[in-house]
Amino acid sequence: MIVVRTQIKEMLKASGTNVQNISSDFLETLDEKVRETVTLACKRAAANNRRTVMSRDL
Repeated sequence: MIVVRTQIKEMLKASGTNVQNISSDFLETLDEKVRETVTLACKRAAANNRRTVMSRDL
């Protein structure tokens, strides 16, 4: 898993909202979305003949 549960929990606390808990399916879905995003960014960088993924690839 790429997404770290404790880091997400810290974000919840810092958000100033009353949200305190994370369901396991939320983490799984978030992890899947992160993987998809990184994969697409890598493909875009490769299509532009670069070996470095940059913010513009997002």
